[in-house]
Amino acid sequence: MNKRILCIDDEESIRLTFASFLEDEGYQVDTAASADEALEKLEAEHFDLIFLDILLGRHSGINVLRVIRKRKLQAPVIMVTGAPEVDTAADAVRLGAFDYISKPVRQETLLRLAKLALTHQELVAQKNRYQAHLEAIFRSIRDGLLTVDSDMRLVEINAAAKQMLGIAGESIGENFELLDGTDGQCASLIRQTLETGQPGEIYRCECPLSRGGIQVLTLNTAPLQTPTGKHDGVVLLLRDETRMVKLERDLQDRNQPGNMIGQCDEMQHLYRMIHSLASIDTTVLITGESGTGKELVAEALHNMGDRRKRPLVKFNCAALPENLLESELFGHVKGAFTGAVKDKIGRFQKADGGTIFLDEIGDISPATQVRLLRVLQDKIIEKVGDSTPIKVDVRIVTATNKDLLEKVSAGEFREDLYFRLNVMNLKLPPLRQRGSDLDLLVRHFIQQFNIRFGKQIRGVTDDVMALFRSYPWPGNVRQLEHALEHAFVLCQDSLITTAHLSSDLTRHGVTTPQSPAAGFRDDRQAILDALEKAGGNKTRAAQLLGMSRRTIYRKLEEYGI
Repeated sequence: MNKRILCIDDEESIRLTFASFLEDEGYQVDTAASADEALEKLEAEHFDLIFLDILLGRHSGINVLRVIRKRKLQAPVIMVTGAPEVDTAADAVRLGAFDYISKPVRQETLLRLAKLALTHQELVAQKNRYQAHLEAIFRSIRDGLLTVDSDMRLVEINAAAKQMLGIAGESIGENFELLDGTDGQCASLIRQTLETGQPGEIYRCECPLSRGGIQVLTLNTAPLQTPTGKHDGVVLLLRDETRMVKLERDLQDRNQPGNMIGQCDEMQHLYRMIHSLASIDTTVLITGESGTGKELVAEALHNMGDRRKRPLVKFNCAALPENLLESELFGHVKGAFTGAVKDKIGRFQKADGGTIFLDEIGDISPATQVRLLRVLQDKIIEKVGDSTPIKVDVRIVTATNKDLLEKVSAGEFREDLYFRLNVMNLKLPPLRQRGSDLDLLVRHFIQQFNIRFGKQIRGVTDDVMALFRSYPWPGNVRQLEHALEHAFVLCQDSLITTAHLSSDLTRHGVTTPQSPAAGFRDDRQAILDALEKAGGNKTRAAQLLGMSRRTIYRKLEEYGI
């Protein structure tokens, strides 16, 4: 057991009897014949239990008990008496004695009391440890935390809550309604929980600061209950979301169409259309070449619309083979096909209440087209392997770099689905048609890469800019971004020169503006140049051109390469 017990008695026979009984049970026993000897041992060593004679010669065991309690020793004390009196026993219990035992001592009684006292002490020690841990957590968490009793008196509060509520000095025991620094919002929520016995929440309430300004807090309450289930108070958690709200607002500002790069007439028209369509719950088809920024338009439509607080789920329809595409979009049930070991929620369900953006919509199979048509018509999906209809509330935004009408004519795309998707069409211009926007984009990417790479590059030379203006940019804005990133890695000066550009750009040279046929030839030549540079690796060539692998395969087929 390894529990240490001290027996304090001026009678040697009693000390020997106690030691014999207790040591036979495996306890470690030490003895003291006087009050002075006992207090010396208690000062120098730790004991788990103390047996203390009420009469110690000229000393009183009650006085020794007072010293033990004054020193705040945690060991329980059992008083030993030859003639117990009511007054003496009451004094001992009042001073904190655990119990008393009468002489002559019976072995059974002694061992029972020793076991009971040590068990009690272990429970008390465990409770104290839990309390110490709880207090440490209470002090250390960054969120504000406080508790009040059923009369709204403050019981506990951590430093974070004091700071959020503007409470200074000692406030334990005071009426919380007089301390509340949130215009009564905390007190009102606490009162509600006290009256209903139910948790409460106020999400992102704005509270004035005494020093000026506004802090945004989320408040959560929960009832405190006694072991019998009676409501005994409330705990309040305060989370300061001021910084998060500011970051979200900054992010929302950055996602405004006005912050998209471009001032040409085509982009200005696009901005106006985005503003008009953002809050109109209709399907939108975004068209344009690869790399023109179709995903940015989809994000702007979502972030400016009424669904902005709900999910925006993005999915590239060309990223998966046909046999997995329906499962990814609509989900599946366990056992629907080999490998379906559990139920899966599809992208449409994940986007419920928000927006789903389907990129490269022209690549979906006829079977998927049928299922998508039903979603558009009825807002209902069915998981693969299950015929149970599931209602979804999603706005559908799609994008493609293909001519869907041409695919409709070729019988590759359903006409009814095309008209459902193409309620509103936003067409992005290719970079080669955006005129002076090229200069704006170059400045924008230089600013971004200066921050990213820790450089101080001021711009590009005139011959680089002339090369950029003559180049057809088959990969559009994405290819321009990659070209400038390539140059940033190599450039150690303040200006980017042609020496820092990739060879597929420099080989093109400066030419005059070209006809559409010439643009076709240059697009084809750019792909040939990229393939040569990549040693025939189509994936690497697509990366150099800033386009997807699927797009380069399509162009290879289109140009007969």
